[in-house]
Amino acid sequence: MTVYIVGHLAIRDRERYAQYEAGFMPILERHGGKVVAVNDAPAVLEGVADGRRLVILAFPDQAKALTWARSPEYLEIAKHRHAASEAFILMTEGYD
Repeated sequence: MTVYIVGHLAIRDRERYAQYEAGFMPILERHGGKVVAVNDAPAVLEGVADGRRLVILAFPDQAKALTWARSPEYLEIAKHRHAASEAFILMTEGYD
């Protein structure tokens, strides 16, 4: 079953965050993931927006998503994201 990872990020240091982005796609693709959406100003249909970037990733299953998230190569670049932004990241199963 497809698994989605949804991130809301407040980027404080664009230069440092760019170091994270530079290595992101090759690692994501090696683990079977794909980017579904990235938006720095998503449309708000209800509630109050907090100005965070919205990122949606898809993986074939939960095992692949967790293997990616816990992989040494991802954890290495994630240090840049942690230093450059504040985020909350969610994972959910989709409907197939």
